[in-house]
Amino acid sequence: MSTVPPQVSSKLFGLFCLASYLLSLSYGATFLLSLLIGSQGGNEHDAGSVISAAMLSTFAAVIVSGHLSDRLGAARSIALFGLLLVVASLGFALTPGFGNLLLFFGLLLGLGWGVFYALGPIIVASLVTPSQRAKYFALLSGSMMTGIGSGPLLGRAASALGYPVTAAFYLAALASLVGVVLFWRLDSHLKKAHTNPTAVSRISWGAAQQVLSSKALFPIIMVGLGGCVFGGLSSFQTSYAATRALDYSLFFFGFMGAAISSRMLIAGFVVKRDPLRASCLLSGLMMGSILMFGFVVDSSFTYLLAAVVLGVGYGLTYSVINGLAANEAPTGTTAQALLLFSLSYFIGVFGFPLLAGKIIVEHGMARLLFTLLLIAALNWLITVGRLLWRRVTRAKALQQAWTVRHSSGTNPDRGRTNIR
Repeated sequence: MSTVPPQVSSKLFGLFCLASYLLSLSYGATFLLSLLIGSQGGNEHDAGSVISAAMLSTFAAVIVSGHLSDRLGAARSIALFGLLLVVASLGFALTPGFGNLLLFFGLLLGLGWGVFYALGPIIVASLVTPSQRAKYFALLSGSMMTGIGSGPLLGRAASALGYPVTAAFYLAALASLVGVVLFWRLDSHLKKAHTNPTAVSRISWGAAQQVLSSKALFPIIMVGLGGCVFGGLSSFQTSYAATRALDYSLFFFGFMGAAISSRMLIAGFVVKRDPLRASCLLSGLMMGSILMFGFVVDSSFTYLLAAVVLGVGYGLTYSVINGLAANEAPTGTTAQALLLFSLSYFIGVFGFPLLAGKIIVEHGMARLLFTLLLIAALNWLITVGRLLWRRVTRAKALQQAWTVRHSSGTNPDRGRTNIR
C-alpha cells in the first residue's frame, strides 16, 4: 500500500495562490503610507508609528491563529480576519491627517495580515510532502510578493491617471474582499486535500521551547533580520527616491519582478541545492544590494538594478529558510515552527520601520542604509557560521570513524611488523 500522499490539484492550489495575491494587496498598499501621511503634513516617523502599531497586534494574531485553525479551519480563519484587511485599507483612505485613528487601523492591519501570513504556509505544509515544501512555499510566497509589490504600483498608476494616492487603498480593499470570499469557499476543498488532517496547529510554550532549542532557531532569526531589511527599504522607498529625484515605482517594479520570477522560475532548482550554501550566497546578494543603494544608485537604471538584486537575494533566501524552518523543526512541531517563523518576520517587517523612521528624521537616509547593512551582514554571518560549524563537525565525525576503525582491528595494516 503506497504511503505517498496524492498530488495537490493544480487548480486548487492556483485558486489558493490567487486568493493570497488579492489579500496581499492590502499590505502592499501600506508602503504608500509615508507618501500619504507626508501629503497631510506628517513625516517618516509618523508613518513608521502606524506600520509598527501592526507589530503589537501580530503577536496576538500569531498566537491565536493556530487555535483558530484547529477550531474553524485555516482557510475560514483567514477569511474572517481578512475582513480586517478590508476595513484597515478603507480606514487608511478615509482618515484625514495623522492621529490615533490611523494607529487603530494599523492594529487591524496587523491582526488580519498576521493570521493570513501565519496560516498560509501551514496550509501548504499540510497539502504536500516535506520534500515538496520548499517548492510550494516559493509559489505561495511568490503570489504574496506579487500582491505586496502591486500595492505601491497601484498608487503610482493612480497618480499617473490624476487620481489621489487614496485610490490605491480603495482598490486594495476591494481586492481583499474578493480574496476573503475565495478563501471562505476554498475551505472545504483544502480540508479534503490535507495529507494530515489531524495535525495540531496551535502553539504552546512547550512546543515553542522544542522549536527554539532545535536548528530551526537559525532560520527563524534570519527571517526576522531579513524582515528588517525588507521593511526598512520598502516602507520608506518613496522617501529614498525623492532624495535622489527618482521614481519610486521603479524599485517596486524591479523588486517585485525579480522576486516573483526567481521564485517561480529558479526556486525549484535552488531548493534542490544545499540550503546552507544557497542561503549564504543569497543573503550575500542582499548585502550587495544595500551597498548599491548607498553608493551606486545615481540613475534610473542603477536604481532598477539595485532593486532587482534585492529581489533575487531576499526573494529566494526567504523561500530557502522557510523550508529550513519547517524541515529542521522537531517531529510534530512543523506548524508551530512556521508560526514562530512568521512571528519573527513580523517583528522585523513591522517593528523595524518605527526605528527606521526615527533614524531618517534625526540622522538622514544614509544612516538608515548603514544600519540596514549591519543587519544584513549579521544575517549573512549566521549562514557562514553554520557552514563552518558543519565542516568542523563533519571533520570530527570522520576523525572519530577513522579512530574507531583502526582501534577495532579493521585496519588492513594492523599486525604487520617491520621485520623482513
